[in-house]
Amino acid sequence: MCVNILQAGVALMDFSVWIIMSGLLVIGAAAGFLMHRSDFCMAGAFRDVFLFKSYKLIRPLVLLITLSALLFELFRLTGILPSYPFPWFAPPAGVNIFGGMVFGLGMVLAGGCVVGVLYKMGSGNLMAFIAFLGLIAGSALYAEIHIWWRSLAKQTSFSTQAVTIPQWIGVSSIMPVLAFVAIGGFFCWRWQRAGLWVNKNEAEGFIPLWLTATGLAVLGALAVLLCGIPMGVTTSYAKGAALVESWIIPGHLATLPYFTTVPAHLSLPVDGILRSGGAGVHFDIIAIVQVPLILGIIGGAWLSAQLLGEFRIIWKVPFNQVTMVFAGGVIMALGARMSPGCNVWHLWGGFPLLTMQSLLFAVGLLPGAWLGGKVLQRVLITAA
Repeated sequence: MCVNILQAGVALMDFSVWIIMSGLLVIGAAAGFLMHRSDFCMAGAFRDVFLFKSYKLIRPLVLLITLSALLFELFRLTGILPSYPFPWFAPPAGVNIFGGMVFGLGMVLAGGCVVGVLYKMGSGNLMAFIAFLGLIAGSALYAEIHIWWRSLAKQTSFSTQAVTIPQWIGVSSIMPVLAFVAIGGFFCWRWQRAGLWVNKNEAEGFIPLWLTATGLAVLGALAVLLCGIPMGVTTSYAKGAALVESWIIPGHLATLPYFTTVPAHLSLPVDGILRSGGAGVHFDIIAIVQVPLILGIIGGAWLSAQLLGEFRIIWKVPFNQVTMVFAGGVIMALGARMSPGCNVWHLWGGFPLLTMQSLLFAVGLLPGAWLGGKVLQRVLITAA
């Protein structure tokens, strides 16, 4: 198996692939640096709304989505958007809502989303590493129910082939997207007028949240130009699960269609060559576009923490917290596979294009995060 992986990797590692992976590594590092310096976490954004009625982290998320929508539409109008809608998005289904709900519950319990876990892990956060292990375990668990869930997804699919709202109503995307940008821009302007973008207790090296949101929107747009799809990382967690199973139960791994099929296909803008990939232990298009982002985010956060002298690992943590965070990672991974897709893929990538899968994911994410907040409160009260 290792020989096959190496041979596949050598075949794919031409100059264009090196360009893509190097670029995504830099993009991931910049994103990890920004998120660490501002402590911007989407899980915290939704958690704080329901637990503390605080909108401090929601505001930059709105700005991030609004700017991404504007940039993507400008790319489309100028003809430099590689494809519209993005590859790997599909017509909506009821499972998008349920997957979003499960994901929202898991990310609050885990204390971070799929990229929040990475940048926190890069800064030495042990609990983030526990959540990371939970994401691997949850991905392995999903593989056991994949066939059943795929059947359910087909049964709950909507009777449309449209992927985005504009496609569904039969209009050009420019007016719906501009209306969306106008609404988001209005709220951002109101917050600026009210002085809500200013953090009065900025620590040394802190990057303002509005600047982080702007930077992340630009980085996300660059990733789209580079590889043709929005940023995403969760299928590589499934690859990690497949790798572990290949070591300990290779026979069982071979019986799981989720790990043995290659359903994803993508032509990179730099060379136009169609490449395929899946969740199995292969060096494929999934690894090309996701693994560099993962390594970059961890590395960027590590660099930020080192420069501030803040990198440290706290080994003594309460057992009940370890259990909750690991369970949160498992649940979050299940939600990401059920949706399919994570908060970054949907909120940062699909939502700005008014992709219906992403809109339904967001609908489910809210009650899931609310439920996660309630469970978190109960756990904290019990621990006290």
